[in-house]
Amino acid sequence: MTVVTGRRRIGKTSLIMRSIEDSPTVYLFVGRKNEATLCAEFIPVIAQSLETFVPNEIRTFRSLFQYLMELSVSRVFNLVIDEFQELDRINPSVFGEIQKVWDLHKDSSRMNLLISGSIYSLMHKIFENNKEPLFSRAGKIIRLQPFRVSVIKQILADFHPGYTPDDLLALYTFTGGVAWYIDLFMKNKAFTRTKMIHFMTEENSLFLTEGKNLLIEEFGKEYTVYFSILECISRGLTSRGDIETALNGVEIGGYLSRMEKDFSVISQRKPIFARPSSKQVRYIIEDNFLSFWFRFIY
Repeated sequence: MTVVTGRRRIGKTSLIMRSIEDSPTVYLFVGRKNEATLCAEFIPVIAQSLETFVPNEIRTFRSLFQYLMELSVSRVFNLVIDEFQELDRINPSVFGEIQKVWDLHKDSSRMNLLISGSIYSLMHKIFENNKEPLFSRAGKIIRLQPFRVSVIKQILADFHPGYTPDDLLALYTFTGGVAWYIDLFMKNKAFTRTKMIHFMTEENSLFLTEGKNLLIEEFGKEYTVYFSILECISRGLTSRGDIETALNGVEIGGYLSRMEKDFSVISQRKPIFARPSSKQVRYIIEDNFLSFWFRFIY
């Protein structure tokens, strides 16, 4: 069992599918649907991918997963479950059921199970909280990171050898190294800073709503308070006191803690040589794209 996490658009699914493209694979995308409906959609996918018969009466994910685990005793294949955290909305008890089936069959199974999820807080809870049934079950947890500057530089050089330092800085600032954003710029020939800005801000550009769409998924119903905090940080109000003053005295300690520890959206910075217990803390937005989006678009 390998778990791949990371923000949306980072390239989790592309990386997984590229790594297993020459071997038998079942790819299941977990949409927000009724469990029985979802299983009914998965049955023909499995049947076609593995050229096997799958009983039509299967209506629970537990039964489906057990069928695949038993099948994997005699067959080698990859099982990819994408947006795995959505199962929590569909049936929260399914993780305990998966754990029981996995523990029972994993020693005889020949399945390569690859699990992917975009909502970091939920994926962290499912696989790294010691109170959860799937804790310690993954053989490897990969947290996929954005491209480094050296890689961004190479990509831009491949598409536009005459790029300027400003173009490179713009591509890094706007994308933060997120693969899908870079791909969009390159496919639309937005190689220069000016063209990138025009592409991002044109009518109906997905970049105009991207930040909001990303974070509403993470934060849920309380997203307005989180958004207000992020907007403050993007405008240079980086201390807790400054943010609370800007928000008319709203207590934000809990929000800051969750944004840092559960969502990994912000992080703390302390002065050089400050003691570990120092309260001289400033907050920054970790994600380049979100930092830009809150400062100039939101």
